[in-house]
Amino acid sequence: MEHDSKTKLLRKIFFGTLYISTFTFGGGFVIITLMKKKFVDELHLLDENEMLDFTALAQSCPGAIAVNAAILTGWRIAGFPGMIAGVLGTILPPMVILTVISCFYKAFASNIYVAMVLKGMQAGVAAVILDVVFKLGKDVIKLQRPFLCVIMTAAFLATFVFHINVIYIILAAGLCGIMTELIKRTSLKDKSKA
Repeated sequence: MEHDSKTKLLRKIFFGTLYISTFTFGGGFVIITLMKKKFVDELHLLDENEMLDFTALAQSCPGAIAVNAAILTGWRIAGFPGMIAGVLGTILPPMVILTVISCFYKAFASNIYVAMVLKGMQAGVAAVILDVVFKLGKDVIKLQRPFLCVIMTAAFLATFVFHINVIYIILAAGLCGIMTELIKRTSLKDKSKA
């Protein structure tokens, strides 16, 4: 019986990521939004804070954000088999699509209709990315921790206004998070000793 439930869970992970990866255009941030809708809102296998953490980790680690998110999500839900199911579901659609496109590259590259479809998709992708930004920002604000709001605002200004490399922003935000946690734990230890 336990084997059946584990198999069903792996199927949910595989087909969930396969579906998302097949019908999503625009990169990792778009996929993360859809993963949140699937695994948090619909299947209730993760909570919002976990997905927020996975988003931060996925974009901070080297590699494709979508694959990193699939690794973290699959691992959290079903361990190593879940990670494999999530990664396979995420990478299969792009591999198949890119293989087909590479076979017919010349026809696709010069086709005016394909160019128009891609232009239309850009507008849709921009809207989905804005949706991600607002939802993640709202989640940070809901935590009611002013320091996180300051980090979020500073990171936005650093990238948008001052054009600082995203890698430096992510590293600085990570260091701020570590320092905050260390200070918090030190103050808790001091209070417990008193």
